[in-house]
Amino acid sequence: MTVTTPRGFRAAGVAAGLKASGAGDVALVVNDGPDAGIAGVFTANRIKAAPVLWSQQVVRGGVVRAVVLNSGGANACTGPAGFQDTHATAEHTAATLTAGSARLMVGAGEVAVCSTGLIGERLPMPALLSGVGNAVRRLSRTGGQAAAEAIMTTDTRPKTAVATGSGWTVGGMAKGAGMLAPAMATMLCVLTTDAVAGPETLDAALRAATRVTFDRIDSDGCMSTNDTVLLLASGASGIEPTAAELAAAVTAACHDLAQQLIADAEGATKQIAIEVVGAATEDDAVEVGRSVARNNLVKTALFGNDPNWGRILAAVGTTAAAFEPDGVDVAVNGVWVCRGGAAAEDRAKVDLTGRDVTIRIDLHAGEAAATVWTNDLSHAYVHENSAYST
Repeated sequence: MTVTTPRGFRAAGVAAGLKASGAGDVALVVNDGPDAGIAGVFTANRIKAAPVLWSQQVVRGGVVRAVVLNSGGANACTGPAGFQDTHATAEHTAATLTAGSARLMVGAGEVAVCSTGLIGERLPMPALLSGVGNAVRRLSRTGGQAAAEAIMTTDTRPKTAVATGSGWTVGGMAKGAGMLAPAMATMLCVLTTDAVAGPETLDAALRAATRVTFDRIDSDGCMSTNDTVLLLASGASGIEPTAAELAAAVTAACHDLAQQLIADAEGATKQIAIEVVGAATEDDAVEVGRSVARNNLVKTALFGNDPNWGRILAAVGTTAAAFEPDGVDVAVNGVWVCRGGAAAEDRAKVDLTGRDVTIRIDLHAGEAAATVWTNDLSHAYVHENSAYST
């Protein structure tokens, strides 16, 4: 159930000393081919980390043989020197892979780089490069789990997923537990497939998938500088699925990983689905869902098991979506506490003692719908993020 489940991929995860805890902090995923197609989606934040800038260039080249990832440092807001560090990491990875294999010739421009951790500090390059060398030596077809563990920061568990096609497979790993907001979520995600697919087909499948998965999770409304989702294709199955088949499998893997991210969000005690129906457009539905997901009053109420629908309705009213204020219905865990913009069923009927919460909002303005996923806002989230850098 990892990035090495599809044929043609090896991975490794090692401890290089980037984390004070001594836990794994360098991961490597290698595509042995025969193909080396790539697609990528990156953060929409105008302030982008050096590895994002580097990997955007690499993806435009259409060929990626390896992805090297590190936790323990974001290499963001580190200036030209930070970009040089990313370039050096790619060069070292390419040279080490080429030297260690008689059949794999890799150039620096075929190595994507991803980093996650604290913003504003340079990476300890000797330790990182030593870790890359160690990871190359440990590459294996069973190394996907170790790689998923090595990219964790405040995550409490690794996130992996697999979706199967007819004779081909999509595998994936992701990390992220905070700064979860589009686009996408403070997340690094590597997806692999042994399907035969070129860069254009991969790009279409990945963008279709992220639009309804990673772009619809919103833990705390904070957008990272390092968000990266990469999709690599080895072609090792020899099977070329249709574009629709590939998009469906990639979407299934991304949905699985996105739900794991929300489930492991920092301090979360509730996993919340905000279903918006009866919208004039899908964009309206997403806007309403995101407004509720980012509303701290709603999130704290749910942490306290309080079905305060007035806060939900107030959040809906901050949007530009088409609806009539006296025509909105709201249900919490199946109880329609608001009908026509006013009180309906007794809120005391709402059971919020479990972890899963569903908020359904009917705008009665059209036929479009969308779901946004979020979590509650707890004391533990405040504690985690008040002491993160110290």
